[in-house]
Amino acid sequence: MAAPIQSLLNEICASEDPIEELKTLRTAVFSTPVSGLRQAVSGARLEIIFGLLNTNDKEQIEVCVEILSRFLQALEPIQLAQNYKTALQSGLSHPDDSVKVLTLTQIGRVAAHADGVTQMLNSTEILCDVIQCISVERIAVAKEAIAALSKLSNTKAGLDALFRSDLLNKLKDVMLTNDIIRYRVYELIVEVSSVSPVSLGYCANSSLISQLLEELTGDDILVRATAIEMVTSLAQSQHGRQYLAQQGIMDKISNMIIAAESDAFSSLYLPGLVKFFGSLAIVDSPQQVCEKYPVFLEVVFSMAMNLDPTLTPVALDTLGVLGGTVEGKQVLHKTGEKFTSVLKRISKAASDGATELRVRCLEALAQLLTLPAIGCQPWGQQLMMDTPGFLEWVMDRSVGTGKEAKDCKFELVGALLSSSSAQEIFGAHNYLKLKTYLNEGPYYINAVSSVTTEGAD
Repeated sequence: MAAPIQSLLNEICASEDPIEELKTLRTAVFSTPVSGLRQAVSGARLEIIFGLLNTNDKEQIEVCVEILSRFLQALEPIQLAQNYKTALQSGLSHPDDSVKVLTLTQIGRVAAHADGVTQMLNSTEILCDVIQCISVERIAVAKEAIAALSKLSNTKAGLDALFRSDLLNKLKDVMLTNDIIRYRVYELIVEVSSVSPVSLGYCANSSLISQLLEELTGDDILVRATAIEMVTSLAQSQHGRQYLAQQGIMDKISNMIIAAESDAFSSLYLPGLVKFFGSLAIVDSPQQVCEKYPVFLEVVFSMAMNLDPTLTPVALDTLGVLGGTVEGKQVLHKTGEKFTSVLKRISKAASDGATELRVRCLEALAQLLTLPAIGCQPWGQQLMMDTPGFLEWVMDRSVGTGKEAKDCKFELVGALLSSSSAQEIFGAHNYLKLKTYLNEGPYYINAVSSVTTEGAD
């Protein structure tokens, strides 16, 4: 396929109005596997296609972008950096968004490759152009720019290049454009800070993270909600949580939950505060978070009981996430009647609430009631012991002879014996029989002896 593609490129080069030839090339390129394109692209003159992007003809630009996206996909990142650095840099300033997105996507590929980063970023010009793309009003371009810069921060060479380019000061200038740009800059700062303690240290030395944290208690409710979302993302990394704890952010958010009770606009940001602590409980410890910040669980219970269409879904999701772990179940159980009341409220809503609410309630209940092995729980073992014939059935190898049944029985016996309460509940005799069953394995077959008598039929 290499020869026909090269021939088509020659025809395009010789044509004054190459749109039809471009369409033919597009068909040839997309009908060739990427592995086959690698051979074709090595000798192809892609600068011809890059050159044809310099037009006001939207159709021609569209076809060229499709061809290039397919061709460039076949190239290794190091080849992109070595052979098409100038073309990619030109694409960053192209007036058409599709060209910018194509260029940023390819720069992102290079950014994720250590050798490619070194090749492309020996000057800061491309970085400056990528940063400027964040301030573009079109969200697709801005998102791709943020993605490319985030990938850069994943390698030491890329991270060094970002800060050699005076990234933080450039971002400060960009974020003054408008609130949408400010949100994107915060998003990038959190992405970069989350990569490693080193990258967080770079960002912490600027005023950008401090500025983000100040937004938590700002006058603009919508910006406050955005800041909470960003801080929640930062808390997903261990070094991010440590930094936030050092800055007193957990206490600040706890106080915000308390103050929300008297704020008429709290429904706009309270779900975000609850999500912050819910997320923190999962990555850290449900018990530690709920004991240190009791207002978190109190407001979750209140939101679940009130059945507010804005707040209740978040409360249900949070309870489900908390109750999805054994430790979380124990935390909820310790609240006694408070949680019992909430559970009854959820159960009622699951039966007679609106469809969407019923689904959320059922999902929460499923997580709250699910355990990895009920057999480990003393109450579960007692119920089994109180069920006539249950233990005999479990240990009777003549029933449930299929592989799946044998595996399930063996797993159950293992779970029962893993608990310190098993011997007391089942008694010494049954306990020894269960241990024998476990030692024999899931597929043990009782040997049957037979004696042949002389003269017998």
